[in-house]
Amino acid sequence: MTTFVLTALATLAALLLLTALFFFVLTRGALIVRSFSPTHSATSHVYPIYSNMRLIKFVDYQPVISAILLFQYPRLVGRIVTELQRINLAGKKVLITSCAFGNVIPRVVEAAVQAGTSDVLISDIVNNELLNARSKLQPFESSIRYISDDATAMRQPDGSVDVNVLFFLLHELPHPLKAKALNEASRVLKPGGKLFIGEFHRPRLALLRAFSWLYFKVFEPYGLALWDQEDPVVYLQSIGEWTVVRNTYFFSNYQMITATKK
Repeated sequence: MTTFVLTALATLAALLLLTALFFFVLTRGALIVRSFSPTHSATSHVYPIYSNMRLIKFVDYQPVISAILLFQYPRLVGRIVTELQRINLAGKKVLITSCAFGNVIPRVVEAAVQAGTSDVLISDIVNNELLNARSKLQPFESSIRYISDDATAMRQPDGSVDVNVLFFLLHELPHPLKAKALNEASRVLKPGGKLFIGEFHRPRLALLRAFSWLYFKVFEPYGLALWDQEDPVVYLQSIGEWTVVRNTYFFSNYQMITATKK
């Protein structure tokens, strides 16, 4: 093996290590530091990468976000878009709970507007996330309202929306808050309304499962529970007022849940 190849491999390894360290510091590392604080707030579980505007702008690039989800991002978002295109949303209200990175919000908003809605609510507990989402949605400004709200204790009235989208939110919530977020999603949705949940899932392949387990242990400490005791499908079915369909992707590493409230 030539010196050039060895140098290239060493450089690549160093870049990967620095990238991993960067994300660790701004995710799990931040939670570890905060755990020593005597005070806690409703945003204590929110990573700095989602609250600091400079970090948001630095990370929120579609190729980066797609790569983090092993290039399954377009398939997952496409599932929501396809489902929205089948619904007549004229006179109906769409809620996007939490501002995920990437182009999911513009694509969902566009699909909802094309399906007839003129009322899209975008909510997040972090104001900078709302500002970042707004910067992507100028063509649809007249149809959108931005609201500061907590997914686990929303201020929206009971039965006030027809569609609710939770895209990769649950895995970042502490376990007790996962059920609260699903309870709130149920409360604000009208009977017959649709809840769309994009999330991680227990991989079918042993090698991918081992890789995912390591990823969660290092970077996303709240995500691993989605494989078993905090499975959103099991929880929704236990409530007893949902018809739930789960589709999995990339050897079951990801899931899109379409739940219809009875």
